[in-house]
Amino acid sequence: MTSAEASTAPTDVDTPSLNTRRRRWTPFASSKRRNGHNDEATGQGRRRQSSQSQDAWWKTKLFSGMMNDIRRRAPYYWSDWKDAWDYRVVPATVYMYFANILPALAFSLDMFERTNGSFGVNEVLLSSVFAAVVFSLFAAQPLVIVGVTGPITVFNYTVYDMMKSRGTNYFAFMAWIGIWSLILHWILAITNSCNLLRYVTRFSCDIFGFYVAFIYLQKGIQVLTLQWEVSEASAYLSISIALMVFMTAYLSSVIGRSTLLQRHVRKFIEDYGTPLTVIFFTGFVHIGKMRGIELLTLPTSKAFSPTPDRGWFIHFWDLSVSDVFLALPFAILLTILFWFDHNVSSLIAQGTEFPLRKPAGFHWDIFLLGLTTGISGLLGIPFPNGLIPQAPFHTQSLCVTRTVSADDEEANKGHGTPQHFVVDHVVEQRFSNLAQGLLTLGTMTGPLLIVLHLIPQAVLAGLFFVMGIQALEANGITLKILFLLRDRHLTARSDPLLGIQRRKAIWVFVALELVGFGATFAITQTVAAIGFPVFILLYIPLRTWGLPRWFEKEELGRLDQPTASAFTMESVGGFHGHGDEEESQSSGSNECNDGVHLTQQQDFSLNIRARLHKISHIAIHFHSRYKTLRPHTTNHLPGLLPPRRVLALLTSISQTGASPK
Repeated sequence: MTSAEASTAPTDVDTPSLNTRRRRWTPFASSKRRNGHNDEATGQGRRRQSSQSQDAWWKTKLFSGMMNDIRRRAPYYWSDWKDAWDYRVVPATVYMYFANILPALAFSLDMFERTNGSFGVNEVLLSSVFAAVVFSLFAAQPLVIVGVTGPITVFNYTVYDMMKSRGTNYFAFMAWIGIWSLILHWILAITNSCNLLRYVTRFSCDIFGFYVAFIYLQKGIQVLTLQWEVSEASAYLSISIALMVFMTAYLSSVIGRSTLLQRHVRKFIEDYGTPLTVIFFTGFVHIGKMRGIELLTLPTSKAFSPTPDRGWFIHFWDLSVSDVFLALPFAILLTILFWFDHNVSSLIAQGTEFPLRKPAGFHWDIFLLGLTTGISGLLGIPFPNGLIPQAPFHTQSLCVTRTVSADDEEANKGHGTPQHFVVDHVVEQRFSNLAQGLLTLGTMTGPLLIVLHLIPQAVLAGLFFVMGIQALEANGITLKILFLLRDRHLTARSDPLLGIQRRKAIWVFVALELVGFGATFAITQTVAAIGFPVFILLYIPLRTWGLPRWFEKEELGRLDQPTASAFTMESVGGFHGHGDEEESQSSGSNECNDGVHLTQQQDFSLNIRARLHKISHIAIHFHSRYKTLRPHTTNHLPGLLPPRRVLALLTSISQTGASPK
């Protein structure tokens, strides 16, 4: 664009936001100027308040959320399949197949024992397949992995324990829970209830993610305690196998993030280390004297057949009218759990650390979730929903990284590693989710069920430990605890928490998160476990109206950030309590909070300084060496080097610092 064109170009929507930000950093302006700015800010505040009152969720237009989701995502549907032609899809598919199926198998073992064989391997596999096919083909956000989770496992066997004493038909009762929940999900989708996600921040997501991570660890320990029923030798060998599986699989992820070995070797170990670990230790237990020790394996049934002696369709009419309406409060609890769990999974899978380019659609996905819940109840399989931590792991496995060279780090004065990788983009497509679902369907065949029956339960326990530790490692609560324990002088200067003056505020915030996690985890260990979805939902009003009374606004801006980017949150109307939300949405950027924005500005500044330093370095060397080089007397101007010679010289200096021979 020429200067003349630039002068006549229309003003971009981001220009007012930039001017507004500059005004905030001019506290010593004249009173007349300040008054003018105050009037303008007041007018903007009134317009924002009126727009928010018009967009209030209880005054919203029915079906508008789903229609907007479809309208925004439909133009990308073809590219969702075309963009799958990328190598990252292959390891992501393999990794998610094992990361989804193996914990699901362990959950099936838990439900098999707690529900007297009502749910087994085939039910859990079919639930995962059904959800993967539906969400990969029709969801607005196909990156979210949907399957059987730890919380729904707790829900299923808690309902079984409560209905067993009444003599109620368990599968018919679960079918009516699914039917009622379908209706409730659709009501929530039609009334645009997902607009309430603007109140959900990392405070709620971190507590729930922390809880899910400990559920994985708890299930791993429970699997190992069952081995004492066989013998002490079986128990000790199982513990050893589980720990070796954990250490090997975790080491694979550590190597993938390190600077050891070549890049393609590191990526191979990171992508395929976990499935290869499972395969290796499944055969390892048959070596030497370990062959004579009996180990519990995964119970399986016939191919494509239910575990109990029944058909795939539930006779939901074989239930009394009183029990039909008794299923309604259970359906309400299930709907609350799924609304929060699935949306949090979707938010984390579209977190600010992932530079996504395609729009999200929360309302439409809740509508689909209601459909899968109702049909799952009629089929007599566990209800599927968004998985944590598999959903963010799926997005992470599809990230394409680029190397930040050591020259970019020179301006950082030695802080940080000499070389690191940053996420360039995410391969946003539907194929990997569909492919891992079809692989799971193939697992229901007879030969592969025989193979699954060979996997020791200790291997599944080790995989539980891997999933739990990796989820804890990436959790915001863990990161804040590590910040508090880290030497302040060795903390990265770009860390937003360094801007908090009161260190006590960080301790109090972390303590509140741990109390929330502890209360949730404790209630699931009691007879009141069926009510834990309501307890989880209370995190949202606590964060929205409780924490602002105890913390300053600037402190909350650094302690707690939006889970997803402004671009992702456009589907639900942006963020709550952020004055610049309209600006963020209009720019479509990923800067959601002051801390992240500050970090991005510092990184950009460091990169610019490094580039200028490099250019000046080239110019100085070029000037000093230009005098010693003989000019060509060909068709070029006298005293000047030919273009090819100049290009070779600049390339040589920029790469090695030496002149070309």
